[in-house]
Amino acid sequence: MNYITEYNNLIQSGKIVVSRRVKQVYARLAAATAETSGQYIFDETRANRPIAFIERFCKHSKGEWAGHSISLELFQKAYIQALYGFVDRDSGCRQYRESFFLVGRKNGKSTLLAGLALYMLTSDGEGGAEVYSTATKYAQARLLFDEAHNMIKQSPALSKHFRKRKSDLYYEPTMSKFQPLARNSDTLDGLNASFVIMDELHGVKDRNLYEVMRQSMAARRQPLLIMITTAGTVRECIFDDMYSYAASVADGAITDPHFLPVLYELDDRSEWTDPAAWAKANPALGSIKKTDDLTAKVDRAKQNRNELSGVLCKEFNVRETVKTAWLSFDDINNETTFDLEQFRGAYCIGGVDLSITTDLTCASLLFMRRGDDHKYITQMYWIPADRLTERVQQDKIPYDKWFDRGLLRLCDGNSINYSDVTAWFLETVKQYDLFPAWVYYDSYSARYFVEEMQMQGFNMVRCIQGAKTLSLPMQMLGADLQAHKVVYNNNPVLKWCLTNTGIQTDRNGNIVPIKNQSPKQRIDGTAALLDCYVGLYEHYNEYTTAI
Repeated sequence: MNYITEYNNLIQSGKIVVSRRVKQVYARLAAATAETSGQYIFDETRANRPIAFIERFCKHSKGEWAGHSISLELFQKAYIQALYGFVDRDSGCRQYRESFFLVGRKNGKSTLLAGLALYMLTSDGEGGAEVYSTATKYAQARLLFDEAHNMIKQSPALSKHFRKRKSDLYYEPTMSKFQPLARNSDTLDGLNASFVIMDELHGVKDRNLYEVMRQSMAARRQPLLIMITTAGTVRECIFDDMYSYAASVADGAITDPHFLPVLYELDDRSEWTDPAAWAKANPALGSIKKTDDLTAKVDRAKQNRNELSGVLCKEFNVRETVKTAWLSFDDINNETTFDLEQFRGAYCIGGVDLSITTDLTCASLLFMRRGDDHKYITQMYWIPADRLTERVQQDKIPYDKWFDRGLLRLCDGNSINYSDVTAWFLETVKQYDLFPAWVYYDSYSARYFVEEMQMQGFNMVRCIQGAKTLSLPMQMLGADLQAHKVVYNNNPVLKWCLTNTGIQTDRNGNIVPIKNQSPKQRIDGTAALLDCYVGLYEHYNEYTTAI
């Protein structure tokens, strides 16, 4: 039975509602099942083996279906066939080595993956198979492990060949094991994984964990890594990178024959109140996942703003910021880009947020064009070179990757050299013949920097970081972000800073920015941008007349 084609036919006819990207992916997969001349062909027999294994040997262990044999849903069968059915014509090895599976909570993912883990241990033909489930916390990684163990205990055919050891499940016929992991990635060297499940990827802050687990599969002929997750509120973690990559593959912008993206999500944030769209993020709605339960959660979120972020993330896979954030991720996210060459010879407004050792230092330039109310932003960031490795390892923030992309620069030693900031202003101004009318700065520790900038001809303006100065410009910035009128070249550092920004409101309703998460989550890019907006607010008519 070709479940991929069956599923795709129901999708394309509108009988099954899925997201735009799932519709695209399954249309391609269905077409590929009939392809006979390419490098990869569809082997229906191999595609059905994991399905037959799960439905024959695995049983539910919880809830109303405990003790009953598993009967997989059509979307699960189609996904399994896609993973296991496409093989290389010459080697016979599976085409897909990696998959990103985004799905709302309570759609049967634990049962599905526990069954696949047991299949990979017993029936994949891999001697000495090593199967690992990883997650942010050990308790989360144990959920899949315990589910698999419960399936074994309920199956006489499986239980006689498995042995529960202190830290793993051991399958004696092929000397294979299944182990949960949730440790610092630095301690995971030496693994020889054949199947890796990364659960709840949205919460994994240690970006190296993905790289280590992926590298651990290098010696296997046909390894498989599945990342399965809901959306989350932690920005610029490994989730954002992998989601962006998966979306690009699904959209056809990137070609990766070994990566399978399946993104069950709302196509638009506004669809969360439309019951007809809920199945886009919840393929098991009405069967595994209870419609009444989801309806109740949505109704509560309509009445209580504090419930909304959790519902959007966990039920509908809308990327969000934490509920204490100033703005939603949808407000902040703007992937529009521009070329700074378009502003050659232009007037602009500068903003600087300085630090010494701990925070980032950020410099910003704001541009506008006559007849265009968008604000165009370019930025640069600095951290001390001696602290780069420490900050990447301890903070779990990708400063090294931002450095590689030219979004961040390093200052020699263990502190910020403000002359490097001055050099960037000079470099940018000279390269594009710019005319910064004003450069606003936070006066903290800025004396020598200001003097140096003034010597180079910059008009420096002190920006006091209080509600009287910042409140109205911050409200203006917030409105522009929500209207997607702030074009910042999709800079991930600024996007991260904006998602980390909360607000503090005084009794008069004035607002100032604060960190809404831990001290490791910086807001310096927001602060530098806000300094530009203070300049724009104070000189709006003068500036817009000059451009």
